[in-house]
Amino acid sequence: MFTDRYDQSLSTTSVAARDAYVQGRDLALTLYPGAIEAFDRAIVADPGFAMAHTGKAQVLMREGNVAAAKAVQAQADALAAGLPAREAGHIAFFDQVFAGRSDAAIAALSEHLAQWPRDALVLASAANPNGLIGASGRIGQKHQIAVLMDSLAPHYGDDPWFLAHHAMALSEDGQLSAAKPKIEQSLAANPNNAHVAHGYAHICYEMGEADAGRLFLSSWLTDYPRNGFFYGHLSWHLSLCELQIGNWTEALRLYRDALTLGRHSGGPQQKMSDAAAFLWRSELAGYPRDADAWRAMYDYANSALARPGNGLADLHVILAQAVMGDDSGLDARASQMEDLAREGRYPSGSYLPSASRGVAAYERGDFEAAIDALAPLVGESERIGGSRAQHDLIAFTLLRAYLEAERLEEARELLAARRPGASGIPVMGVGAVR
Repeated sequence: MFTDRYDQSLSTTSVAARDAYVQGRDLALTLYPGAIEAFDRAIVADPGFAMAHTGKAQVLMREGNVAAAKAVQAQADALAAGLPAREAGHIAFFDQVFAGRSDAAIAALSEHLAQWPRDALVLASAANPNGLIGASGRIGQKHQIAVLMDSLAPHYGDDPWFLAHHAMALSEDGQLSAAKPKIEQSLAANPNNAHVAHGYAHICYEMGEADAGRLFLSSWLTDYPRNGFFYGHLSWHLSLCELQIGNWTEALRLYRDALTLGRHSGGPQQKMSDAAAFLWRSELAGYPRDADAWRAMYDYANSALARPGNGLADLHVILAQAVMGDDSGLDARASQMEDLAREGRYPSGSYLPSASRGVAAYERGDFEAAIDALAPLVGESERIGGSRAQHDLIAFTLLRAYLEAERLEEARELLAARRPGASGIPVMGVGAVR
């Protein structure tokens, strides 16, 4: 029986199918384009190769093509009878993920990795802040991911893909001194991995090294394909570096080049999050509002993300609704979230309905009400998924509200409580309390 480079069994007798699958798997793991095409070549070479079908489904789901992903996964299910336990378990795990059964999927993840710790595609679904565990709504999930990666490290050794994810998990858990050498080792071993670039950007952000992040990303992105899934998101990280050093002209150029709807390379949730976050954070820093850009994001949210589903994306939909003054839309979305939470189908629970009230109050200039809604949320940002850098949007909004309300002592306390080593604060007026 054939195996992949992680020594995992592959039930095909076709060399061409095996080789194409391994190529597709590696492209999927490193977020380079061409994974779907490689999986398709594997399927052509061996139509009964179930793992190639489920590999393709995973990439389609990541890209936001949910209907196509589920259809391809159904083909994998139809071919799963009689497969070895590892491959059958791999397919069954993604059945749970695609069905949105988060708790069952997390339980299945633990069981599967206990037996097959080097099943990298299964691990990849949970090894990042926006993955299965990151979107679970659990407080403490960043530490949980770091512990998971620590436990698996002996099985991967110096594998650069694993090192990049391990470094990212450690940085999100505040373990920067342990994260930095791992990300540097991963980068030296294989720079052609969007996850290593992502981890490097986050570590620079957490260590307050905006210039280092800017120099790295502006160079790395020149060799990464524009249609690579992370081109838009890494451009967002670069735009944050520019905002942090006060280079508005370049930050705006990056937004127009890689973050607008027609230019972003990611899926619907990432398009929404990156563009809306840039627009909102730019205004917090004191730069002018782009009403047309907000209108575009609002219209996109109404068509592509009409109902709540992912906490991080929903936060940014809320921003667009607040900016557009859509109070009825905000109320309806908050009600939908609350209904889903009562049914156990919305991991973020009450966090986002509260955030919705806070950003709406901030937008209408009622800074006292914004503070009342947002202040209790700062320590619970993990509930929406995403990274610490993304959670700063809430903290920066609260900080600006404190400044506008002239509650300077509370602004100082918020800054003092902020994690050590985090990057600069691009919020207008922050100099008054530093």
